[in-house]
Amino acid sequence: MFPRLFADRRIRIANAEMLSALCQNDKVNVERNEKNLQLKEISCDLPRIGITVGDAAGIGAEITLKALTDENLKKICVPIIIGDSAFLKKTARDLKLDFDFVDVRDASSTNPNQTAVYNLNNLREEIILGEDSAAAGKASAEYIECAVRLWREKKIDAIATAPISKRAIALGGYNFPGHTEFLADLTDTKEFAMSFFAEKLRVVLLSTHVSLRAAIDLVKREKLVELIKFSHREISKLLKRDARIAVAGLNPHASENGMFGAEEAGEIIPAIEECRNKFKINVTGAFSPDTIFLRGFRGEFDAVISCYHDQATIAVKCLSFGASVNVTLGLPLVRTSVDHGTAFDIAGKGIADASSMKAAIKLAAKLSADS
Repeated sequence: MFPRLFADRRIRIANAEMLSALCQNDKVNVERNEKNLQLKEISCDLPRIGITVGDAAGIGAEITLKALTDENLKKICVPIIIGDSAFLKKTARDLKLDFDFVDVRDASSTNPNQTAVYNLNNLREEIILGEDSAAAGKASAEYIECAVRLWREKKIDAIATAPISKRAIALGGYNFPGHTEFLADLTDTKEFAMSFFAEKLRVVLLSTHVSLRAAIDLVKREKLVELIKFSHREISKLLKRDARIAVAGLNPHASENGMFGAEEAGEIIPAIEECRNKFKINVTGAFSPDTIFLRGFRGEFDAVISCYHDQATIAVKCLSFGASVNVTLGLPLVRTSVDHGTAFDIAGKGIADASSMKAAIKLAAKLSADS
């Protein structure tokens, strides 16, 4: 069995005298012992978050370790890093961060000052920072596979992922355009979508990693109807109320009554009307793409449907870069991720911002606890 990080059986202290005697024998401070015992008890009931460290040639290990220096995370979850222990230890040394790593497959328990690692020991050759490689790509894919397996075995409760390189995982033998499709395949999920959460703004994408020309061809009534229905169901489930959905137009000013394109009149508006009239969904649009995301950010809507990848991500990152989180909707497990890529250009320089990684771990803990 996967070792639990803290003892399942809660320790009860019979009286202060007994504890004092034990502590005196062990030369341990009573108050400190009481505090540690309380932390162990509290942590027993916290969600266990598996954190995959992403591509070793990028900033994944750096932002994971930097995020875990925030002691507040240990109050809301039990973080379990899924990666290569030797590489993590080297990264910690390079960053001058003091971590007490424990291989959770060998240890029966840890204390709040230790950092649990599920060690795959799969980086056996030198990784050149900032460069795609089959070795780094294969390793990052194996972290994801391991995370899903641990979730299936009920050894973790949710997943937070550091960035991977799409090219590297392809070099490593995995034919997926990104995390979203990879996780859907691993969990046999047929209906899923990429989304971003940024405070009150939640954006759901119609298409992800395809060319802009291909994305425009995907703006079809049938696909939009399915995505609106799916988004309404998933967001309503998370919020525990009827969600208000907005749909962005494709063209400038949502085509302004057909002046700048036909997709709104021919595909988007008919899809909205069908969802409103046939499925009684609270959905409106098509709205001008240059303002609808700000309106969502201010809380006017619970989610905004985006017609293509960069229409969503430019808005999200301009409004809330570093604080927004990528969430895969539709999976049977909670999965969150950072709002950025591998950042090969700054890998190994120690200057990566861990804000989004921290936000992803916090949201995974919240969604897991709420589910």
